[in-house]
Amino acid sequence: MKNAIVLCSGGLDSVVTANYVKKCGYQNIKILFFDYGQKTKNQEEKCSNKCALSLGAEFIKINLDWLGKISNSLINKGKEFNELSEIDLKNTKEESKNWYVPCRNIVFLSSALSLAESLGGADIFVGFKLDAEGGYPDTTPEFVKRMNKVAEVCENKIKILAPLIEKDKEDIVALGKELKVNFKDTHSCYVSDKHCGKCMACQLRKAGFKWANVKDNTEYKD
Repeated sequence: MKNAIVLCSGGLDSVVTANYVKKCGYQNIKILFFDYGQKTKNQEEKCSNKCALSLGAEFIKINLDWLGKISNSLINKGKEFNELSEIDLKNTKEESKNWYVPCRNIVFLSSALSLAESLGGADIFVGFKLDAEGGYPDTTPEFVKRMNKVAEVCENKIKILAPLIEKDKEDIVALGKELKVNFKDTHSCYVSDKHCGKCMACQLRKAGFKWANVKDNTEYKD
């Protein structure tokens, strides 16, 4: 029975990834959630737990308080954020810098590699989506390639896979619909346990549903 570990924030991309992994035939799935002092950690954990339950997977929570303490990201700090509109999504390079948590995915994947090694090997899945005009340096194909080189030092066979990385947000929404994902049990907002509708993550979520021509039942504050 092949092991699969899915890094899950409870967001749209990672929950769709987890459902994709289930469809691929993995039976021993572990949903790995990280508490790093993010503002929306309670809602993220709730959605990640629901994802695990719906897939018959094991939910594992890892506490990384120290990461939140050193981070200057708006994900962790209670600063004012830029309210965006759809037109602002044409180039999110500068806005992404406000939300970047230092080397977060290196830390996450290091933990996942340790877990995979303890299991005697596993495929590790991440819900990375590459934004050509923005995004984060630790979500790129090159980053995944380099982390797989790191995984080669492990005694057991471990691969890091990012099946959504070349997809647009609307493609991910469409795939989620095909996989019968309950989108109401996903949380994308960076700043609130209820979707604010104005942060970068909420605007990307809105645009994904719009361009996929899928009804968005998300309740936004705005």
